[in-house]
Amino acid sequence: MTHRITRRTATALGLAAVAGAGLSACVAGEGSGASADAAGGAGEWSTDALTLDWATYNPLSLVVRDQRLIEDALGEGVTVEWVQSAGSNKANEFLRSGSADVASTAGSAALLARANGSPIKVIDIYSQPEWAALVVMGDSDVTGPGDLAGRAVAATPGTDPYFFLVQALAEAGLSIGDVDLQPLQHADGRSALEGGSVEAWSGLDPIMAAAEVESGAQLAYRNVDFNTYGFLNATEEFIDQHADVAQVVVDAYEEARTWALANPAETAQLLADAAGIDLAVATTVIADRSNLEVSGVPGEDQLAVLEAIAPVLAESGDVQGGADAVADALDSILHADFATAAVGAQ
Repeated sequence: MTHRITRRTATALGLAAVAGAGLSACVAGEGSGASADAAGGAGEWSTDALTLDWATYNPLSLVVRDQRLIEDALGEGVTVEWVQSAGSNKANEFLRSGSADVASTAGSAALLARANGSPIKVIDIYSQPEWAALVVMGDSDVTGPGDLAGRAVAATPGTDPYFFLVQALAEAGLSIGDVDLQPLQHADGRSALEGGSVEAWSGLDPIMAAAEVESGAQLAYRNVDFNTYGFLNATEEFIDQHADVAQVVVDAYEEARTWALANPAETAQLLADAAGIDLAVATTVIADRSNLEVSGVPGEDQLAVLEAIAPVLAESGDVQGGADAVADALDSILHADFATAAVGAQ
């Protein structure tokens, strides 16, 4: 793939990973870079079809899709299909069912899925967001998680907002069993809050930011440390059998990151259009709650965050194999070769 501009920065993590991986990382995606450009179509790639997701919580996916970075790199010989993920749980369903080869989730959701036997690995980091918080209406007497005992709270199980809620409750000495959990998809959670059928919602941007501006909702509790990174995940089968195409996907994401960092206003407009929200709301999400200037290489920073929530997952009852399954997932969830090669080529 031909990169239109040079990436502004590479973090120390990315540089260290590139140095450690050496030439072997480049082999993982033999169809990437100049060879991909030369391939130009049918018969040159290991597959003739690719399905991946786009999501309003993943701004880079909007850039990749809008600019047709993957389609242009693969040429006419590969059919690229895009599906929308309404939340991490839906992205994991796509991956688990084989309906998508690559899909984007929060780190916590990826760990949960792998711990429960879904054969996925993270191949790129798309953001370090503060995308989850505890949301209430403006006239609520809820001032924090300690006020939620016995009250109806909406959250989407298997997503970062759900695990944000679990951690927030634990900090207040409560558990998920102490609230009346309403397991709703993110947009439905907002509607339930505004309609009065729940008293709090563990929300997700950009829907959360829109609720603040449009409905007078307030963030009753924030904690950036309870938000995990944005993970771009692929099935193990796709990684093993179609490494050339996987490299093209990650290359496109890194090109999109460069463009988004250089064009924040245009990125916000893409989000506003995709999510159907006001541009001012989208600008808040991109400028204030989405750190895109983070290394795409999965590594120790992500493991540190996942290790912090591992006990929460193990004790939540959401992982069938308990602590052992979570530990095994932690040991095997990262696949850094594609991102290492993509960052090193910039």
